[in-house]
Amino acid sequence: MSERADELVLVINSGSSSIKYQLLDPESGVVAASGLVERIGEERGSVEHRADGRRIEHEGPIPDHKAGLRLVFDMFADTGHDLAAAGVRAVGHRVVHGGEIFYEPTLITDDVVAAISELSTLAPLHNPANVTGIESTRELLPGVPQVAVFDTAFFHGLPEAAKTYAIDAKVAAAHGIRKYGFHGTSHEYVAGQVAEFLDRAPDRTNQIIFHLGNGASASAVRGGDPADTTMGLTPLEGLVMGTRGGDLDPGILLHLMRSAGLDADAIDRLLNRNSGIKGLSGVNDFRELQRLIDAGDESARLAYDVYIHRLRRYLGAYLVELGRVDAITFTAGVGENSPAVRADALAGLENFGITVDPARNTAKERGARYISPAGAKVPVLVVPTNEELAIARAASRVVAEHGGRSNSVESGGR
Repeated sequence: MSERADELVLVINSGSSSIKYQLLDPESGVVAASGLVERIGEERGSVEHRADGRRIEHEGPIPDHKAGLRLVFDMFADTGHDLAAAGVRAVGHRVVHGGEIFYEPTLITDDVVAAISELSTLAPLHNPANVTGIESTRELLPGVPQVAVFDTAFFHGLPEAAKTYAIDAKVAAAHGIRKYGFHGTSHEYVAGQVAEFLDRAPDRTNQIIFHLGNGASASAVRGGDPADTTMGLTPLEGLVMGTRGGDLDPGILLHLMRSAGLDADAIDRLLNRNSGIKGLSGVNDFRELQRLIDAGDESARLAYDVYIHRLRRYLGAYLVELGRVDAITFTAGVGENSPAVRADALAGLENFGITVDPARNTAKERGARYISPAGAKVPVLVVPTNEELAIARAASRVVAEHGGRSNSVESGGR
């Protein structure tokens, strides 16, 4: 183990049946170890752990998140990173919904965990899993400061007109109904990387960012601050996604309740699990979607066309909203790896100064890069996101501000 353990941050992204993790240096970004726990609670789970050029795998029952994390800690020890013995500087947890309460990285305490749990009504698929990961890690590393980094934080300061829904104001206030936005850690990180790549001051840079993964969102960033974003009260609004359909007429929900007899849970499953690309084509992996398109599958082609149509609709809206755009950027799994999506999303926009260079767009490069022609009026970029690094840096900063105190004795909010 070349790095000092007390300089490293463990980043945990706990999902309903999975845990993604990285151990990394928040200053250099060097990753000491990483891995993925999958199929927690199922008959046969798995762990894949990578460290120092080695890959260790485990298959077998993983009854809960704590058991999964114990396996992970054992693998860390087997590869020379004994977290419990050597210690780490901090643990950073991705938390999806911070509501109105949390809008900056927050030292985790019992009160904070309780508040995150209460916010589960706004993110029923995400916050309970986030809490489970936090509680399990606190038990396994009781003396290590732990920090929550919220997906909604970057968009907390959206302009009033952008975050307000036009429903009864008293009802909205009573139930916390507003646009919160998600993927904020990624959008904020990429916005900073874009300004640096263009050698522009962030406060003088207007940009549109497309975070396209299984979940997908776009943002309009004006002078470093969010002006608008596609996701709303929940991650369901906005772009077409892997299993979520994005925007739809809310009257559809009333129709399904009355005509199909669907209750809230059934509608929740429909909108979160069985819509989007999957609902239209039967698959939610973009690589599989492309294979179906190449084979002549009409449903897959329609799913792709709907996906692109929604991207272009928001692109147009954000071009008008910002007035001047200094960059359009694609990031995350689909955004970074699908030249076809990038080209089709921006096709025919030459009159707006927006073009994609075919050779640059299809080049096998991995870092931040231009995909627009040299001298284009509006630079079009691909910039890899790195949410883990952003979370690690936020956690390290919070711990430094609190003098390195453990979460075991402190309570409070933000």
